[in-house]
Amino acid sequence: MSVEERDVLSGYATTGHEWNGIKELNTPVPKAVYIFLTAAVTFALIGWILWPAWPIGTTYTKGILGVDQRTTVTKELERAALDRQTWSKRIETESFADIQRDGALMNVVRETGHRLFGDNCAACHGVNARGQMGFPNLTTNSWLWGGTPEAIAETIRIGINAPRPDTRTSQMQAWGRDQLIPRDDVEKVATYVRSLSMPAVVAEAPHGMIEAGKAVFKANCVPCHGEDAKGKTEVGAPDLTGAHWTYGSDALTVYTTIWGGRQGHMPSWESRLSPLERKILALYVVDLRVPPP
Repeated sequence: MSVEERDVLSGYATTGHEWNGIKELNTPVPKAVYIFLTAAVTFALIGWILWPAWPIGTTYTKGILGVDQRTTVTKELERAALDRQTWSKRIETESFADIQRDGALMNVVRETGHRLFGDNCAACHGVNARGQMGFPNLTTNSWLWGGTPEAIAETIRIGINAPRPDTRTSQMQAWGRDQLIPRDDVEKVATYVRSLSMPAVVAEAPHGMIEAGKAVFKANCVPCHGEDAKGKTEVGAPDLTGAHWTYGSDALTVYTTIWGGRQGHMPSWESRLSPLERKILALYVVDLRVPPP
């Protein structure tokens, strides 16, 4: 077959190849392909001229625009450092109340505090700060040592039952194990303290149990938890009338707490976190609080 043969329909020459009666045409490349290729090459040439492109020994072509990503990143880091220096200085020097009233500063607190909390506090208190067995929920208004930003910052600094002389110190005695009160009194006072926040306990308790437990409470628990059982922040005693229980509020857990005592621990963060970071964390935690229903 001659390669000069042309297709009668398209007018294109054939290549001389044929498969099962199908002849291959020597179809020209579409003009659009040449246009796009020309544009791509032109753009590449312009890019090589304007921007850094080719390596040359120990250096590279700089481009006439003088663009340098290292310089750009360095400038961005310098701007970020300057910005950080500005807001960090304000947070360090301004009062907690003034910072809380400043929306821009609180946005910084939320962003930076979220990172600090995740890196240092989430292991015990959870990523959502709602706590877990033995570690308190930080999104409530129930705080052992006071819930103001100032009090929280101090707790973060010195810890609770930490190995330092000025740490916050608190311990629930083992009333049953150490035979400070009879076993029956442990059950009575456990029922009483549960009744303070659980109406169902009042309805289900045996006759006279709650009154007997109240008497045990007044005789032994008032010095720390107060006459009203709302706790005392100066000794780290919890409010027993609320819905938030660090170790659990079921009958067995409360009985176990009274019987064997509790002593929570929180490390001192003074050597690991700077004063600025501790202040940000205190503000961040306060900002997490969920308003009571």
